[in-house]
This record gives sequence, C-alpha cells and structure tokens, in this order.
Amino acid sequence: MLSDRGQVRRQNEDACAAAPLFKVFVVCDGMGGAAGGEVASHLAAEAFVSYLSQNGVEDGFPPSRVRSRVNSAVQVANRAVYQQSVKASHLSGMGTTLVGLLHSPSKVNGSLSPGQNIEQSSRPSLWLVHVGDSRCYRWRSRNLEQLTVDHSLVEEQVRAGQITPAQALESPMRNVITRAVGTQITVDPEINGYCPQQGDLYLLASDGLTRELADPEIADILSRVPAEITQAALYEACRDLVEAANQKGGNDNITVLLFAPGPCER
Repeated sequence: MLSDRGQVRRQNEDACAAAPLFKVFVVCDGMGGAAGGEVASHLAAEAFVSYLSQNGVEDGFPPSRVRSRVNSAVQVANRAVYQQSVKASHLSGMGTTLVGLLHSPSKVNGSLSPGQNIEQSSRPSLWLVHVGDSRCYRWRSRNLEQLTVDHSLVEEQVRAGQITPAQALESPMRNVITRAVGTQITVDPEINGYCPQQGDLYLLASDGLTRELADPEIADILSRVPAEITQAALYEACRDLVEAANQKGGNDNITVLLFAPGPCER
C-alpha cells in the first residue's frame, strides 16, 4: 500500500492501514477541512483494522455472522469519528469514505442475506465493504472490474439516466458523496462476499487515483504484475499507479492498496 499527497493538496487527508496477520485492509479518504479530513481518515482506518484484528472471524463462521462482524467494524469506525467531531468544535462535520477487505477463508455453507453477491460458491472468503466513493477493483484474467458502486450524487444521477458517465466526470457536483463514515450516529455500509481465484488482485483506491486514471490505464499497470505474485511486485505496481496519477495532474491525495488473496477454499 502507498499514500501520496499529490501535486496540488498541501496535506494528505487519505489514510490506509492493514493487519496482514489477520488479513484486514482498508483505505479511507477524509473530508471536513485539512485537519478534520486527516483526523477522520486515520481514526476510521485504525478503528476498522483494530476491531477486526481483535474480533477475528473463526473457521466455521456462517456468512451472516461474518457479514455482521464486518458491519460492526464499520460502526466502530463511525463512532470513533463521530464522537471526536462532537468533542472538538474545529472538527465538527468531519467524515471519511471507507473501503475495506477481510479475507476469511472459512469452510462454511449457508445462505446469505438478500442482496449479497456470492460468486460461484456458497463459501465466500473475501468480504468487501465500502462507504462513499473510494473504490475496489478486481483484476482477473487480464480483465479489470469495478466491484464497488460509488455512494455519490453523480452516480445516482447516472443510474437515474439524468446525466451520462462522461458528464459525471465533468460535473461540479462530482465530489458530493451520499454516504460517509462519521457524519451521523450510524452509517449504512455496503457489504458483499466474493470467492477469489488464483491470480486475482484486489485494488483499494481513493478517488485521487480514479479521477486521474481511466480504467484502461489502471489495467495496463496491473497487467505488468507477474503471474508469480510477490510483495515487491505489488509495491512496484502501487508506486506506478501513484506516479501515473501524479503525472496526469495529481489534483488530489492518492492512496492505493493491492492484495492478492489466493484461491477460495471449497
């Protein structure tokens, strides 16, 4: 993972965190002014990772219980940010996006809650959660797929047919998100389960990357990761993504995290 201030912003309001031993990963993009955004993103990232590290998912947990555990981690992060914003007047109104992964290769069966996305197996091992417009992409078989749908005003307008995707990129409202961590007492995260395949890469990114680079440009960089994935190769890809975004203008903070989970247990 790698986070960069970019070429324009004076401070970095993004945060990323990971607990590799517990296979927990998160990227947050703060808002609410320089101080507020930085505080919100770091509070949320640390609280999310800490909760799942201390309240792990055991082998045999049914999907509904894993989903509940991930939701609890987001609520803990939300409370941490919200309570701090109430205590300190200069932080009032701060919040953050959040996109996170939990890899839980449990051999379980059972159905999921309505609306969950389980691919090819009743045993999801990778759990994706997001709030806001930070994204998760999957690189599989030389194909890049966006797994998250932005919680943003322009995304809602696109889905309603009010504007085109091209117009959304130029809209003066493109920074308005419809869900955020820490702005209310509770938050409604979107949680989905997936079954990874051998060779999969999962990219978590703040919008500082996705506003500068189109999907084909991201795909081109990920295509350079060798089949025999190493930590060094992932770091090089992270560095290349950040450098490419900066070369395109670097108008916002840029944060990326790459995770190679390995195949799903069946």
